[in-house]
Amino acid sequence: MSTGRSGVRARVMDCAIAVGVAVTLLVTGLSGQHSATYLGLLGYALLAAGGLALVARRRTPVLVLAVTGLCTVGYQAAGFDVPAVAYLFAVYAAMRAGHRIVTVAASAAMLASLPLAALASGLHDTGEAFAQARGALEIAWLIAAGAAGEALRQAERRADEAERTREETARRRADEERLHIARELHDSLTHQISVIKVQADVAVHVARKRGEQVPEALLAIQEAAREAMRELRATLEALRDDDTTPPHGLDHVAELVQRARTTGLDTTLTIEGQRCDVPAAVERTAYRIVQESLTNVARHAAATTASVRIDYRPSALAVRVDDDGTAAPGAAPTPGIGLLGMHERVTALGGRLRAEPRDGGGFTVQAELPVDRTS
Repeated sequence: MSTGRSGVRARVMDCAIAVGVAVTLLVTGLSGQHSATYLGLLGYALLAAGGLALVARRRTPVLVLAVTGLCTVGYQAAGFDVPAVAYLFAVYAAMRAGHRIVTVAASAAMLASLPLAALASGLHDTGEAFAQARGALEIAWLIAAGAAGEALRQAERRADEAERTREETARRRADEERLHIARELHDSLTHQISVIKVQADVAVHVARKRGEQVPEALLAIQEAAREAMRELRATLEALRDDDTTPPHGLDHVAELVQRARTTGLDTTLTIEGQRCDVPAAVERTAYRIVQESLTNVARHAAATTASVRIDYRPSALAVRVDDDGTAAPGAAPTPGIGLLGMHERVTALGGRLRAEPRDGGGFTVQAELPVDRTS
């Protein structure tokens, strides 16, 4: 939006400069009291054309340089002793755009052409012709216009380079930080989870080999360790590859419910509303809320049943997890890492989270995540 406004302001400024220069040249030309002959009318037309050509000086600076130069030589040859103001503006624009060689060559041609144009206008004294050319295009003005354009171009280039360098530095630091986190997670968690998984696999294998019934808790540990390894690998891959695609979403909530059942928790899943696509961040957050809630139920609630409800609403996705655990009504929940993490995820999406004991006993986690259907 701001870029569009800047472009409009630049175009308005170019038009104002072009009209101002054209009016200035015409007024200066009219002050010379030229006759209304064909040559005089041509001179006035060239004065106006040279000024108005500056409208395109940002888009086609080289073409504008050529047009203003030809117009200057033309009205000088027609007998109009008017300074080459439009050409100086064109020199500035061309130098600013980086066309240094073309600008220098064109300016050298102008310095050679203006005395010839003065002679063509009717002057027979060579010295007077050179004096008129010098008055129309002072070399100091030419150098100043070129130097100003070059200086501004260099300043803009340095500013662009500095901005690009800052962005590259920020991206590099973010990449380094992600890799550092990935290494820390790998070193601190992978080994321990691998040990748990191996020990659980061995215990299950030994029990089955002996013909003994494998305890449900041991199977739950085995499955949880396997899932933790998958989650950790997905997280490490996301950190290393900067992949924004969520590894789990609403399609995987049923797996969480089934896994909770293997631990002995009677868990149900209810989906209401018309199923539709939701943003990936909302899917990921809903999955994490269900995952963390069921984990807390298994660890702390001493519950026998739990229910997961997902409601697709017109402008939001509602997630609710209830259990019949031992949470006392009115008791404030302990803000552990899991609840804090859920609050942070929901707040980041602009949603609401309520996690508290129910009046009839048990605990409720209820989240409402806004969904923009117009995007």
